[in-house]
Amino acid sequence: MQGDNAMGNSGPQEPTDSRPARDTGAARGATASGYPPQRTVHTATALDATVPSLRFMIGLVIAALVVAGLYFGRTLLVPLALAFLLSFVLEPLVAQLKRMGLPRLPSVIAVVMAMLMVLGVGALFVGNEARELSAQLPSYQSTIRKKLRSLRQELRAPGMFDGAKRTFDIVQREVEAAAPALSGVARAPAVQKVQVQPPVLSPANQLMAALSAVSGPLTQAGLVLVFVIFILLDRVDLRDRLLRLWGGNLHRATDAMDEAGDRITRYLTMQLLVNVTYGIPMAAGLWLIGVPGAVLWGSLAAVMRFVPYLGPFIAAAFPLTLAFAVDPGWDLVLWTLGLIVLLELVSNNVIEPWLYGSSTGLSALSLIVAATFWAALWGPVGLIMSTPLTVCLLVIGRYLPQLAFLEVLLGSRPVLDEPTRIYQRLLAGDAAEAIELSTTRIEALKGAVPAFYGQVGVPVLRMAVGDHAQVATPEHRLRLVEGMDALLDELEEQYPVPDAAAQEPVVCLGGKWEVDLFAARMLAHALSLQHCPALARVEGAMSAEHLDGLDLDAVRVVCVVWLAPEPTAAARHLCRRLKRRWPHVHIVLALWGGVQSQPQDELSAQLGADALALSLEETLAQVAQLQGASVEGAYTPAPIPADDEARLRALQASGVLDSPALQQLCQHTAQRAADIFDVPLAMVSLVDRERQVTLCAHGPLSAGGGQACSAGQGLPRGLSLCGHVVARQRSLVVLDIARDARFAGNPALREQGLRFYAGVPLRDAAGHALGTLCLMDTAPRAFDEREKRLLQAMANDLMAGWRDAQAAGGPALPAGQAAPSATVGQVVPQ
Repeated sequence: MQGDNAMGNSGPQEPTDSRPARDTGAARGATASGYPPQRTVHTATALDATVPSLRFMIGLVIAALVVAGLYFGRTLLVPLALAFLLSFVLEPLVAQLKRMGLPRLPSVIAVVMAMLMVLGVGALFVGNEARELSAQLPSYQSTIRKKLRSLRQELRAPGMFDGAKRTFDIVQREVEAAAPALSGVARAPAVQKVQVQPPVLSPANQLMAALSAVSGPLTQAGLVLVFVIFILLDRVDLRDRLLRLWGGNLHRATDAMDEAGDRITRYLTMQLLVNVTYGIPMAAGLWLIGVPGAVLWGSLAAVMRFVPYLGPFIAAAFPLTLAFAVDPGWDLVLWTLGLIVLLELVSNNVIEPWLYGSSTGLSALSLIVAATFWAALWGPVGLIMSTPLTVCLLVIGRYLPQLAFLEVLLGSRPVLDEPTRIYQRLLAGDAAEAIELSTTRIEALKGAVPAFYGQVGVPVLRMAVGDHAQVATPEHRLRLVEGMDALLDELEEQYPVPDAAAQEPVVCLGGKWEVDLFAARMLAHALSLQHCPALARVEGAMSAEHLDGLDLDAVRVVCVVWLAPEPTAAARHLCRRLKRRWPHVHIVLALWGGVQSQPQDELSAQLGADALALSLEETLAQVAQLQGASVEGAYTPAPIPADDEARLRALQASGVLDSPALQQLCQHTAQRAADIFDVPLAMVSLVDRERQVTLCAHGPLSAGGGQACSAGQGLPRGLSLCGHVVARQRSLVVLDIARDARFAGNPALREQGLRFYAGVPLRDAAGHALGTLCLMDTAPRAFDEREKRLLQAMANDLMAGWRDAQAAGGPALPAGQAAPSATVGQVVPQ
């Protein structure tokens, strides 16, 4: 009864009557204010939902404050930015003088004085040219009057629209005349124009006006000069302060500053070369044509090209105008216009792509937007500095996670990789564009459809599996299935399989989902293209009814593909059923979705399979071996390049094969490479006609080297990865040998247990690849482009040491002397 009364009184009672109810066990989770816990959860959820919006608003406010600071502080920031820009150009000269033994202060003073002298001589030359040209301008007045008079007559001549215009003017006058009469309002008298004449200034006032006009630019130039001197003097201290302001990871901050400095220096150097290669032909061409002041206009064109977009038009206006004034006819104008157009086409389409390359890393759209933005903030100076400033923002976005959106917005690198792009097109229901992207990628791979399946097709299916139960809707799944079906149909039609050989076909089955069936179709198509007949059974998933309908009596190898992560239980059950029904069948489990970190041999034995593969490339190699393919068919032997005879002659002439004095230098380089890249084995090898000869190797033989990596030993050239590097004439990186269809079946690599390889060529002065500097590991690992450039720089330093030893005619490296270090930031050909 008390409970009933309590429940009955819990309705419209005063707050004091409900207090005992909150003391019961059912209400212990209530808050101090009397609200139930659910209300707190909902409030927290609402707050969590508003956090991204708050962060976005705070980001907009901070961005607005930064833009406002850049605009209102331009009086100080513009000279400072110009000074930093000039310091990037002048710092290499200061460093060169320091290497020659001159202290930093005299080096800075000498470089700044040389810069001022160059600017002064240039200004004096331009002033003399302009003075001579201005003295000749009055003689061109008659030519200008005649041309303008002829143009005026041409414009006044009757044209195709003159009759219509005359009729329109008559109608307009009649309407204006009738308007006052119709309205009854008297026409107002005509308004007389009044012109205000400015007062005539005295000579003293004119001098003060001129000084006030040039005082601003002179002050800015003085500030820039002072800033440049102090930046060059305190470069090391400024660098330390910037690193301290960056905070966080010192390695990341160092890489960011190195990359920003390297990109800006390279851009400015290339810009200078482009402008010079434009200005000299411009001056020479104008001189041959006969335009006065050709050297002046060539210099002006070279300088104005520092101004993006507008500079070339401004520089072209002066010689065109002068050609118009000099020649009574139009031949000189047309020749000048043709010369400018020709130079622009050559510079924009040949010189700039050749010299620039990817020096800035900015997209074309971001360059235009950045030029507009900085010009609006800082005027013409901002337009000149727009590219270097935007490069700094790009590098900051690359190395600062909070500003990663800057790299996405400004960078030229694709923000979506090829699998993600195709997957997005399939989700959008655009199968036609997905097919177009796929065929374009296959053409880039020179028609290697199996490589496309391994690099693009399988990752697309993995993304589909990952999104299936999380974010994918039924409509998305339907679009994916239909689009993938159309994509595979198109690829099977464009790249038909060759005629089947007299061999039992390999049967490819999907593990469970329809995505697994698509993977089975890819595997069957890839096997058939590699002359291994295969059939994909896509009637359904591996259910009991499906197994009863299979006819595997004449089949030797069965591949079952799973893309779901950790399908071990289902795979074990399926292998048992297949072995019980068809004991003669060899089963390959293609677990492309990944498995636990367990040795593959142990895992395949536990699952009851004959082989286990974690990638399409590894599956192809496993099937080839189970089908009885020879070693030559299970891997790609090292090819022989067309110019190999010339390379072999250069190798014999170098004498490195018979030079024991080079052993210490090679050993030091191999040891340094192993330490820097943290790999168990590094090797310096030469590639002869028949064999790969190992000069030296650093690392325990148990690391996978075996006898093939012992000094003075080697292995057949066709089995060596270094032979591929020599044939390619560029670096080769294999992240996982066991999952690379080119090398997974290589018996020498399998015997040594190697899983990772990175090698770069050792080039002589003529560019012949004599051998390699390579890294090896018994486990797969990552290796990015920056590390590849560093390894190539070390190889170049090794070859420089070889050449120095040959020039000296003595030992390559005296005992106890260190080898030359690699230049980390050196740009080397790949």
